[in-house]
Amino acid sequence: MNDLILEFYTALNNCDGNKMVKCYHDDVVFEDPAFGILKGDRAKSMWLMLCESQNGNGFKVEHSNIITNEKTGSAHWEAHYTFSKTGRKVHNKIDATFEFKDGLIIKHTDVFDLHNWAKQAIGFKGFLFGGMSFFKNKLQIQTNSLLDKFINKKKLSN
Repeated sequence: MNDLILEFYTALNNCDGNKMVKCYHDDVVFEDPAFGILKGDRAKSMWLMLCESQNGNGFKVEHSNIITNEKTGSAHWEAHYTFSKTGRKVHNKIDATFEFKDGLIIKHTDVFDLHNWAKQAIGFKGFLFGGMSFFKNKLQIQTNSLLDKFINKKKLSN
């Protein structure tokens, strides 16, 4: 399963969303502080959206400490990018856990310090409010709205 996680993060670093989603089981459950819980095609679409928006914009991922067995795994990864809404540089440090089924990722949970992310991405308002639950709820509403628009746009173009 180490190779699967390596493939996933290499594809992310290359902004290759199609290669990333091939690492996911159709019944995947993804969770992180920014999106909350995403299942199946929504989880896959989130990575497609992220890769599409970051491709050619200096997005960089470093991964380390990949540990796997046949059923579970973990990794540390760090993303370097410019937050598009503010133009501010972000260096997000993330710890991931995985569960595998049929040789693919069935569950993927990313954990990071949302307050620290908000300080970098948003600035002073992120410093003030980034650690509060209402901020997390508002962020998840906004990110899921963007994801809905991305999915609907893809449906219209197909």
